[in-house]
Amino acid sequence: MKKTIYILFATIAVLITACKKGSLDRFPQTEVAPNLFFNTEEDLALYVNGLLLMPDRGSYLNDQSSDNVTTTAAVEVKNVMAGNANAQNITGGWNWGRLRDINYFLENYNKAKVTSEVKKHYVGLARYYRAQFYLDKVKRFSDVPWYSGTLNPDDKELFKPSDSRALVMDSVMADLDFAYKNVRESVPAGSPGKWAVAVFYSRAALYEGTYRKYHPEINLKATANTFLETTAKVAGEVIASKKYSIFSKGLPDQDYATLFSSQDLTTNPEVILVNIFDMGKKTSQNVNSVVFGDYEQAPARDLIQAYLMKDGSRFTSFPNYDKLGFVKEFENRDPRLAQTMAYPGWIRIPDAQPYIQRLNKNFTGYHQLKGYVNSTDQTILNSVDFPVYRYAEVLLNYAEALAELGTLNQSQLDESVNLIRKRAGMPNLNLAQANASPDPLLQQQFDNVESNQGVIFEIRRERRVEFAFENTRYDDLMRWKSGKLLTKSPEGMYFTGLGKYDLTGDGVDDIILIDKSLTIPAEDKKEKNSLGVTLVYYRTGEIGSDATVFLKNGASGGAIVTESVTRKFEEPKYYYRPIPQQQVILNPSLKQVFGW
Repeated sequence: MKKTIYILFATIAVLITACKKGSLDRFPQTEVAPNLFFNTEEDLALYVNGLLLMPDRGSYLNDQSSDNVTTTAAVEVKNVMAGNANAQNITGGWNWGRLRDINYFLENYNKAKVTSEVKKHYVGLARYYRAQFYLDKVKRFSDVPWYSGTLNPDDKELFKPSDSRALVMDSVMADLDFAYKNVRESVPAGSPGKWAVAVFYSRAALYEGTYRKYHPEINLKATANTFLETTAKVAGEVIASKKYSIFSKGLPDQDYATLFSSQDLTTNPEVILVNIFDMGKKTSQNVNSVVFGDYEQAPARDLIQAYLMKDGSRFTSFPNYDKLGFVKEFENRDPRLAQTMAYPGWIRIPDAQPYIQRLNKNFTGYHQLKGYVNSTDQTILNSVDFPVYRYAEVLLNYAEALAELGTLNQSQLDESVNLIRKRAGMPNLNLAQANASPDPLLQQQFDNVESNQGVIFEIRRERRVEFAFENTRYDDLMRWKSGKLLTKSPEGMYFTGLGKYDLTGDGVDDIILIDKSLTIPAEDKKEKNSLGVTLVYYRTGEIGSDATVFLKNGASGGAIVTESVTRKFEEPKYYYRPIPQQQVILNPSLKQVFGW
């Protein structure tokens, strides 16, 4: 059914765009007239289903702009921080075709001979999609033109200046409020209903509320609390509905990972919107080959250090925590760490023995597990669902908004953050204790937080840990005005120097680091460990040399280093992107913001 809908909508979309001269021009009247199509609920459903656009399992690779990973990919923000970006070579993001398709529906749905309730449901979905579209534009450009309808190629509206961020975001909130109140609760699996809209509504409001609070350059701080109050209200209503709960079978070492390796999330109580994959129904996706190992990205040590100890204490409070090796780093930690990253002793099918982390230049030595499915069965690999919206996000949005408003109490913390911690077998977060003793490292990183520091820091930690590799971290750093954290080049495992090391946790050496001046011996000349297994050799040196492993201090040891580029985050400029210069030439009314 999904495939049929997409094919039919693609045909409609071709007709819609066939005679375009501009990105928002009208439907070509010589093709299919609107009154011949927008007649029944089936017509409305067909069109709106064609607008469905959801993230998939490739999202596990979309954390590359954040401080969670190192990457060899040509990530835009790295190019920006290297000082190589301008309006001539940053040309993405100014595409309006999707908006035109959404607005075309909103101009023509009323022709359908259906009840008001039916119309409002589909209009709500279209306005939900428009809100998503515009939030992405605001994140990138801040001020953008607001278009509520389709336009002729010669319409003056095509050449207007950008509207203010305040106007656009008020319109986004109006769209989401309408959608939340009118989209049906009961919808086909894999499509957004009322509560999916609510998740995005709370997400958008939280983004804008915190952005306005922490970004003085947009001069909207006075209205920040209105958005934060909306976040708390909508998220609170999702909680009060009791429709969802944190998934838990009482297995803290497994439950979290189940969310990202399940072949059926349609009945999972935590998943509010799911992108369904089923090889048997020809909706398959397999990302194993690009998630695990060193295809493009590898977890950064900074992320590993963010996880708490299993007893709730801070890993970064231990003396010389930054000089601990791989095996020690994973001992007695938050169980989510070993369900997100390959841990010492992890067994990869079909190896049937503990996996030895591979060390390659430009990578950290750590390997990502989230998104990887430990199987060789192609049906399983291609049929794992993706959780688009999770109840955990609702709980964290709720807690963060209340903390930023200064009204969060222990009871609200217990019904939000602590439910997530409970699934992982972690101790509760205590509000009074957190505020009495803020994490000094997070205090240094987030030095613009003025009140409720301790609990806000811990909620931010919880977001980072709970949603690692789910493509949320970059947006979080942007809205918190914490771009400076991206200037730190990602580092990897720590080694004290040349020599042999155990990476599987069994006390037996697995690898050997030799000086870059030496030659790796022939296979029959390599040293074996006490189990008779040949050691894996790596030539070690400083970055820029011909070594195969780069350490901060070369042969003298240190953390693995992944790059030598100097990163600079220019504020506030780099929180935004330039309007592509070609668009400014076509429409001189458009103006660049914040130094672009």
